[in-house]
Amino acid sequence: MTEFYTSKRIDNSRLNRPPVARWREYAQRMAWAAALASCALLYTWQHFQDIQLRYQVQELQARHTQAVELNQQLHLEAASLTSPMRIDAIARNQLGMTVSVPAQYVPAADTNARNAYLAQRTPATAVQP
Repeated sequence: MTEFYTSKRIDNSRLNRPPVARWREYAQRMAWAAALASCALLYTWQHFQDIQLRYQVQELQARHTQAVELNQQLHLEAASLTSPMRIDAIARNQLGMTVSVPAQYVPAADTNARNAYLAQRTPATAVQP
C-alpha cells in the first residue's frame, strides 16, 4: 500500500475577516477583576481596622482599670488625711498644742474682756482698737 500526499496551496490573501471584538471581552474581564480586587482590598482593610480597634479598646480598658485603682487609693488617702484622730495626734505631738481651758475663751462681742485679755498677754504694749 502506497500513500500519496498532495499539497495544495491555499491563497487567503483576498479573504476579509471582520475584526474580532476581543477588546470588549478583555475590558469586561478587567472590570470584573478590578471589582473583585476592590472587594478583596475592602475586606482586608476592614479586617485590619477591626484588629487595630480591638487593640485600642484593650489599651483603654487597661487605662480605665488603672484609673479606677488610683481613684480608690486617692479616696482612701483623703479619708486618712482628714481623720480627726490623726489631726489631733499631729496637733498634740508635733505642734505641741493642748486642749484649751475655759479661761482662754474670749467672746469677740465683749470688747472690755478682750482688751483685758490682751493687756494680760502683752505687757504694757496693748493696742486699743
